[in-house]
Amino acid sequence: MKVRRVYSTPSLPAAESAVRAVREAGIADTDISLVARGDIELESMPEHQKEAPTDFKHAAVRGAGIGGATGLLAGLVAVAVPPLGLTLAGVALTTLGGAAVGTWASSLVGASLPDPIRQKFEGEIEAGRVLVVIDGEGDTLAGAEAALRDVGAIHLPYADPTALS
Repeated sequence: MKVRRVYSTPSLPAAESAVRAVREAGIADTDISLVARGDIELESMPEHQKEAPTDFKHAAVRGAGIGGATGLLAGLVAVAVPPLGLTLAGVALTTLGGAAVGTWASSLVGASLPDPIRQKFEGEIEAGRVLVVIDGEGDTLAGAEAALRDVGAIHLPYADPTALS
């Protein structure tokens, strides 16, 4: 499973140097993101490397799980009540319906919440630093971390599994 790591760099040129270093270490472009203050992002950063500004993906997954579990529970309760006449196929449908509603509702809420990295490192971002976020695993991640230290990026205390990456 991939793990997310966050590094701080003092400027955009330093962040670009860090990105080159992790690419050379074997991290794919899709696993590298940059997070910066709004004015820095708008002026200078490539669009494909900007970190998503919301918690949409994580909220959608949580909503699907919680909604699906709620739908399953509601379906099983309905099966236990004979006058409702719900079958096991009905239980499956209530589970799917619960997952769909949970995903939809949680996604709406998640789209309005800031990304967890932005929340945790708001002070770094507002100070004008550019965060380099990488997702990796095993030896590739270890090599990328060494390359980042070599170019002067500072490791920030954040480690999160990235099953959605």
